[in-house]
Amino acid sequence: MTDSRPFPKRSLQARLALFYAAGIYAAGIVVLAVVTIPLVGMQSTVPAHTSAPGTITGTGQGIGPHQLLAGSAVALAVLIPIALAAGWFVAGRFLRPLRAITTTARAISAGNLHQRLDLGEPADELTELGYILDDLFARLQASFDAQRHFVANASHELRTPLAGLRTLLEVTLADPDADADTLRSACQEALALGEYQERLVQALLALATSERGLTRCDTLDLAQVVQGALASRRDQAKEKGIDLAERLTPAVTAGDPRLIESLIANLIDNAIRHNHPKGHVQITTQTSGTRATLTITNTGPVIPEDQIQRLFQPFQRLAPDRNNCRDGYGLGLAIVNAVTRAHHATLTTSASPKGGLTITVRFTHPSHPTRT
Repeated sequence: MTDSRPFPKRSLQARLALFYAAGIYAAGIVVLAVVTIPLVGMQSTVPAHTSAPGTITGTGQGIGPHQLLAGSAVALAVLIPIALAAGWFVAGRFLRPLRAITTTARAISAGNLHQRLDLGEPADELTELGYILDDLFARLQASFDAQRHFVANASHELRTPLAGLRTLLEVTLADPDADADTLRSACQEALALGEYQERLVQALLALATSERGLTRCDTLDLAQVVQGALASRRDQAKEKGIDLAERLTPAVTAGDPRLIESLIANLIDNAIRHNHPKGHVQITTQTSGTRATLTITNTGPVIPEDQIQRLFQPFQRLAPDRNNCRDGYGLGLAIVNAVTRAHHATLTTSASPKGGLTITVRFTHPSHPTRT
């Protein structure tokens, strides 16, 4: 493989050294001119008939122009290497942090993102650049760690239904007394496992789409989106004996309609799924100042305060049971978190001491866009 980058003609230190040397040399010329020009016409005065200083009685010729020009030429010639050496030294001192940045950035890879620049003092523009790069490396390290963790969990989650399906088919085929009813039951369980895996893949795609960011931005009303999501979930809530209550007032915002629909659907599904019989779910939309606010409160199990943020990470459950398909996939709140970040909205959560969770998402009003 050949490197297509053009070779540098001169290093930055060489260019800076020439620049500094030119400045020093120009300053030397100015100093010599200021000192030499008055001396050219200056005449020395000495006493008459004596060589010792005394009363001024006569005049004599001062330093000749030829002597001054010769001395100035020698001084300027000596100044050239001094200016170049000084320029090279000063440029090297100034570029030392930049060399450290270049060396560290070249050494850092996906395997050692923990390495940092740590430029320290003095605090200048290059040191500030080092701080910014250290923060960038820290965020990259967190992103790579999260990606590795996500891939490991996703692989496990995808293997679980496949392993169950294979076990089911092997047991059924190994049974010599299997009749039509046994085979029909095995096929129904296989279909259920396939549907679970299909929904899991759809949830993974939804999470990936949410983390990709916005591809469109339309004006929409959160109240109308909530009404559409509730219409298809009232029967499910009724079967579990959960009361759905809503207080919907216009809450206009701007964003990707499909992502916001996914956020609201996952919040409602989470509130219904992780609830108890005869529980309730309260959904509220309103406009507060320049924010369109969505709040969902549900009853349910007691959630420790230190466990709330963990639930917004992929494949995290309050009481993990990977074999229970009815407990969801541990991706719902992760999708909510990703959609919130994609819209630069704010997400706040609080757990009730009696059980349940309150989640509030505040979107920016379309007339007050968030600066990114």
